[in-house]
Amino acid sequence: MTLIQGYLFRQIARPVVGACAALAAIGILSQSLDQLEIIVERGQSVWVMVKLTLLAVPQLLAVIIPIGLFVGALIALTRLQREQELTAVFASGVTRWSAIRPAVWIALIAAVLTLVVTTVGQPWAQRQARAEAFAVRTDLAALLVEEGRFVQGPNGLTVYVQQIEQNGLLKNLFVYLEDGDRVTTWDAAEARFSRIDGQPYLTLLNGSWQRYSSRGVLEYISFGRNDVPLARYTEVTDRVRYKPTDLYLTQLFNPSPRDLEQVGPAGELMAEGHLRLSAPLYALMAMAMALTAIMGGPFSRTGYGLRIAKAAGAFLLVRVAGYGIVSASAWNSWLNVFQYLLPIMATAIALRLLFRALKPRPRAVGGLFGRLKGRFA
Repeated sequence: MTLIQGYLFRQIARPVVGACAALAAIGILSQSLDQLEIIVERGQSVWVMVKLTLLAVPQLLAVIIPIGLFVGALIALTRLQREQELTAVFASGVTRWSAIRPAVWIALIAAVLTLVVTTVGQPWAQRQARAEAFAVRTDLAALLVEEGRFVQGPNGLTVYVQQIEQNGLLKNLFVYLEDGDRVTTWDAAEARFSRIDGQPYLTLLNGSWQRYSSRGVLEYISFGRNDVPLARYTEVTDRVRYKPTDLYLTQLFNPSPRDLEQVGPAGELMAEGHLRLSAPLYALMAMAMALTAIMGGPFSRTGYGLRIAKAAGAFLLVRVAGYGIVSASAWNSWLNVFQYLLPIMATAIALRLLFRALKPRPRAVGGLFGRLKGRFA
């Protein structure tokens, strides 16, 4: 890479990174607002909200990178053209291809990053987020316990806790269970939710157990530790349900019978797989359209607002059409080929318009020579 190309690379890369970072920040903020429910309604810590928010970033990046690349490249190229730096570059003898090579390298880097995110980062993060959300949803402390209040659970269960510490330790717990005509109560100085052999238990420490027998006699036992099973009082399953966005490519293109039963039909999984593989092509398309909007026509002192608007409209139209093809491909697998053809054709058309502007018009050249000939005749 020459000195001029290195300069152009830096001038284009900085706005691209800034645009991607800004869009990612907006996406993270939106996700964090959605995750506030975890703290408000589920009683989880701030760290759980932060973890779920960050795990959603890879899926956001697959959408953000092409848009940030398009916006950032437009900003950088508009400034370079407005300050006539591109004119100086071409005047120094640099060819059109050599001038756009730094932008092509940036697009290739973005495409590779998108491919890594969609094939590795996204499914891993989605599976982790799904498991974390399942743990939150099945958190017995959030379902059965609320500090300073009697919480009524299923099957005649009522739980009261005076204090809940940050480490999950329950202080001064009281449990009331009504099973037909029989009433059983537990009280403990400390308690903690746990799992034994995969089953939920409430471990009571330094407490007592009371129950009236069928003969009306009070039975009383004090204990140092007692494990109370809670499986019958919870209505949650021990199985995480995944979606097509949570699976890896090998699972999408070669699903097991369990995946087909729990996640979705084979057509939907295949469409998701081709979406992952075709996503990097939109990064190349975004850069090609940005280059065409600024460098695909004559220099204009009044700006390039109309050309930029046309390029933005074309980019939006192609991207929305791409999502439509993904939905249609779930029911017609032969349409998956258009997930690749659409961005490739859009990129080819943009590059054609970019390089066609270099060719002189025969009529204009002939007219120029005619006027010169007439002047000197």
